[in-house]
Amino acid sequence: MKRLARYLVFYSVLIGVWLLLAKLKVWPPYVFPTPQGVMESLWAGFADHSFWIAIGVSMKRMLLGYSLSVILGMVLGLGVASNKFLEQTMGGLLVSLQSLPSICWLPLAVLWFGLTEKAILFVVVMGSLLSVTIAMETGRQQMPKIYGMAGRNLGARGFQLFWHVLLPASLPYIVSGLKQGWAFAWRSLISGEMIFVSLGLGQMLMMGRDLNDMSLVIAVMILIVAIGYIVDGLVFRTIERRLQQKWGLTPAT
Repeated sequence: MKRLARYLVFYSVLIGVWLLLAKLKVWPPYVFPTPQGVMESLWAGFADHSFWIAIGVSMKRMLLGYSLSVILGMVLGLGVASNKFLEQTMGGLLVSLQSLPSICWLPLAVLWFGLTEKAILFVVVMGSLLSVTIAMETGRQQMPKIYGMAGRNLGARGFQLFWHVLLPASLPYIVSGLKQGWAFAWRSLISGEMIFVSLGLGQMLMMGRDLNDMSLVIAVMILIVAIGYIVDGLVFRTIERRLQQKWGLTPAT
């Protein structure tokens, strides 16, 4: 109850400051819209189903690109962590590439794939792949060697050892990387959708800019933040909480 009260107080103050700045007309209405104008844009977008369509298209691209990055990232990360040569050569390169903003992949995506769905998926995969790979590598390296030794002493070998011993022991690092990878992929997706006219939330942002409709721009930004928050709360926080309970870090409920 106290947590809910804090949320209510915080967002009430935030909206109050927003209303005050809008009434003072520090900026023109088309540059700094009122909360009412943004709510009207949200209502209109859902009423004519344009927001529903954009969310559906963006989530489809996101799930496909993120799934590919998770599969490739786990395989690549496990390979780097298990091979000394790859660790010494590719390991440093992966860290360096992760420092690149996702928007840097846009020119390559357009030149290689043209203005197609493949270009957007490429940007999403590259935005998330490195984070997942590094998390998998870190989890494999940071795991105490005694776990592997204990598994072998109990008769686990090959895939059985990986699935029942190494993977569960690395899960806290992997989940953290998957969570970060989702955030990177989500941002990369919006950037990718803005490179050409296509259905999606990124295209809605560009449409708001082209129409000088700041209410629409802020409404879409609110949707992007809300979807990210919902996915984080329903998926990653739930997984993290269950892992913490399983490892005895928090009391079970």
